[in-house]
Amino acid sequence: MTRNLKRRSVLKTIGISGAALTFAGLAAATDGQARYIAETDGDANSEIESAGFEILAKLADDTVVLVKGTEDAADDLGDVRGVSTAVPDFAVEFKGPNVSSDDVGTDGDGVDAGDVYDEYLWDKRVQQVREAHEYATGAGQTVAVIDTGVDDTHPDLDVDVERSVTIVDGRPAEHTGDSGFHGTHVAGTIAGADDVAMVGTAPDATLVSVRVLGPDTGTFGDILVGMQYAGEIGATAANMSIGYMRLPRDADVGAYRQLFEPVANSVARDGTVLVGSGGNDETDLKGGWLRLWNGLAGVMGVSALTHEDELSYYSNYGTNDIDVGSPGGGYETMEKTFVEDPDEVARPWPLNAVFSTVPKENSLPDPYVDTTINGEAYGWLMGTSMAAPQVTGLAALVRELEPDFSSRRVENAIKRGAEGANGQGDDALGAGRTNALNTVESLD
Repeated sequence: MTRNLKRRSVLKTIGISGAALTFAGLAAATDGQARYIAETDGDANSEIESAGFEILAKLADDTVVLVKGTEDAADDLGDVRGVSTAVPDFAVEFKGPNVSSDDVGTDGDGVDAGDVYDEYLWDKRVQQVREAHEYATGAGQTVAVIDTGVDDTHPDLDVDVERSVTIVDGRPAEHTGDSGFHGTHVAGTIAGADDVAMVGTAPDATLVSVRVLGPDTGTFGDILVGMQYAGEIGATAANMSIGYMRLPRDADVGAYRQLFEPVANSVARDGTVLVGSGGNDETDLKGGWLRLWNGLAGVMGVSALTHEDELSYYSNYGTNDIDVGSPGGGYETMEKTFVEDPDEVARPWPLNAVFSTVPKENSLPDPYVDTTINGEAYGWLMGTSMAAPQVTGLAALVRELEPDFSSRRVENAIKRGAEGANGQGDDALGAGRTNALNTVESLD
């Protein structure tokens, strides 16, 4: 038995979710000391420790380190022999979906579990995912979800609990599930196993939860450690539906990019395809933005598209930042997306959101839209966060068929299989809208 909201209410209440990060101040370690990120020559660790700093994590072949020390010590760290750049680590917070309604709605018609693909998964159908499964299903592939965590108890999600972690103080710690709902929703889009209702792009892939947002975690440094962890465990791909943010005015954007780039490149060299959501600010990603994470070399940037392959009204865009577009929900205008009466425009429902798994214990708070099917929890969200995992799952299909492909060759295969753009420089679509069937057939 399914519970959802009436069409009229759903159209008004579905959340826009980009897991956008907001600046939350300088990062502190659990003992209260300040945290810093530094670029080194690879041989400066002993000098850093002699200067009174503790190294929390070594990244990118020891050329980037996460450390803690006394407050206001970035200049002291930068003066250490072998250190070329040192900046404060910033704490970030998850910015939840925006909504436009104060009513919750009532029970609506249900759908049988076996009909979910045909009734709800418009995003999979436009990419011809089920047809692509005749070639590959993600078998033997591991996919990391760098996010709020993943609920390992959901029967539609095959989560490797032993390798799943929560990043605390820059170090992988015990897996603690999903701190909210975002990571679990993303995970179902990537690899829903269809044991109950959710069919992911790579249903036979194994998920690894890498929680970097939520209580006890949530800094730039933690995210970098999560990225490297995905490479260290040999993940085929790692999804980063964590959007963009602006740094404080006095922050050196170039210095942060200089520190993050080597980590992304190192992970890509390990063979892990990093996939980042473009963000939901209706913004051309040029000028003033700390271009994270899909602005980094080695990270695929994804915009959100409607069911008609238009850029969703909220999606960011920009040449060199968007590699492909993928279904994320919504329409090309806010007015069309949140029209009160769905009969006012000719379109099927629920094409303005993406259906996927959510945790039963942390189901979507009102006025978000959630539902149960055979006692398990699901929900609808829209955003570039919902577009990126379409691409991450597709990477698992490519790697299953071509296990020796580098991360760059996997990315190029996805771009070649995309459709609807002239070349790869479209500022909204990049190389085009992803098509799973085109992509796997092009590998024959």
